Amino acid sequence: MYRIIWSPWRYEYIKTFTSGKEYRECILCILPRKSDEESLIIHRGNYTYVVLNAYPYNSGHLMIVPYRHVKDLNSLSNEESMELVNNLKYSIDVLRRALKPDGFNIGINLGRVAGAGIEDHIHVHVVPRWCGDSNFMPVIAGIKSLPIALRETYNLLKKYWVIYEDSGGEEALDH
Repeated sequence: MYRIIWSPWRYEYIKTFTSGKEYRECILCILPRKSDEESLIIHRGNYTYVVLNAYPYNSGHLMIVPYRHVKDLNSLSNEESMELVNNLKYSIDVLRRALKPDGFNIGINLGRVAGAGIEDHIHVHVVPRWCGDSNFMPVIAGIKSLPIALRETYNLLKKYWVIYEDSGGEEALDH
């Protein structure tokens, strides 16, 4: 038996970057041109950046994104691939320490039929999960309930990422 998770709020996000046949510049290419605080960027690497999803499935929903506009994994250079995977590992560590989730959903949606909202710029989703974090509010009332405000989540994760980087991943265990 399948369990269905309905996320109607995501359509509002999808509408912000698609408009019929009119081309709009890729939002994932625009974000790094803005300030970290404005774009919700948690970390900037040489080849990829880590950003808090502005339309999250859950509090702490991060995306790891290459700066280069590429559609799939095979288009990434070895350096981009390595940094992407390392930032995935760091994201999980930081989220564990900052938000203490019970688990994670990690995924890449390749193509619209696979669920990609932004199908031409590959990115990895890291969604922290807690026991009981799914409810019927989005379906019944059209409301997504997040336990931590987006800006508060950003500030917390940014702080933990800096601690993590400064300590080489060791000290963050104690904070």
